[in-house]
Amino acid sequence: MDEKLALIEDKYEKLSARMEDPDTYADPAAYAALAREQKELEPVVSAWRELGRLRAAAAEAEAMLSAEKDPELRDLAREELDGAREALPAAELALKTLLLPKDPNDEKNVIVEIRGGVGGEESALFAASLYRMYAMYAERRGWSVSIANLNETDLGGIKEISFVIEGEGAWSRFKFESGVHRVQRVPETETQGRVHTSTVTVAVLPEMDQVEFQLNMAEVRIDVFRSSGAGGQKVNKTSSAIRVTHLPTGMVVECQDERSQYKNKDRALSILASRLAQAERDKQTADRADERRSQVGTGMRNERIRTYNFPQGRVTDHRIGLTLYKIDAVMNGDLDELIDALVTADQAEKLREEA
Repeated sequence: MDEKLALIEDKYEKLSARMEDPDTYADPAAYAALAREQKELEPVVSAWRELGRLRAAAAEAEAMLSAEKDPELRDLAREELDGAREALPAAELALKTLLLPKDPNDEKNVIVEIRGGVGGEESALFAASLYRMYAMYAERRGWSVSIANLNETDLGGIKEISFVIEGEGAWSRFKFESGVHRVQRVPETETQGRVHTSTVTVAVLPEMDQVEFQLNMAEVRIDVFRSSGAGGQKVNKTSSAIRVTHLPTGMVVECQDERSQYKNKDRALSILASRLAQAERDKQTADRADERRSQVGTGMRNERIRTYNFPQGRVTDHRIGLTLYKIDAVMNGDLDELIDALVTADQAEKLREEA
């Protein structure tokens, strides 16, 4: 392992040297490629160097302790040795975590699909709340959100919505959100003040293009229709909405948010490719039930992953047993504490499997 890490450090140094070469500056595309590669290696190299520093400090202090006769200097060496030994396990763990196999989709944009489940109008209203939560979280991260398709209710709820979040690392953060989200609260439509339980289904897919997942256009039917909705200026009145049907599976994707028919078509085909790619991944892993149960970040659509209890002000993620009493902050897009805990649990499980 040390030899492998030494090679990674050597590669990092060579990349740095090439980036300082004036000839590299003359080729912006080559420079950008080198910068991306260097950026990927930098965390590993930094962790490796920190581990080396701690090891050297421990060895130096140990040598000083065995050779030194002066009591004060021995105490100083012992303090240095204890500090290095205490820090070494955390440094080793950080390096092991960085060396775990990367999810190839981590840097991709994501497609999020939210659908009302059990609970009628209250379910639709909570679907709207979840969309707002995710949109606010994306805004905090500096990512853009664009709606592909929206089916609203008369009371402002959402029967279903598909939207794309564009930003570096979007999939790495949103991939833990797939599954059934349960809400317990007094609905706006409730006159007796009783707490109702409703559910909303969330599906999150890494965005694929037609190059990554080759669509056979002979198996795709494309229909153009006039946009519909609950009303208002956002509804597109021209016949630019697109319905794409994948004939072998019957999978249907509609996109009507863009004003341009061509943009709607491209977005719909991208969503279809992403859905088909996910279906293929699910098929490949269907016979690995034990592994699937051990993975934190691959919630199935029928798996209840989280409960939002408004009377008690708590949010509970059932996969990792985490409860936060900050429901207002969470619903306003403060999701990092939840997602960070899921990332940590996922990494811990992968480290256990590696071991």
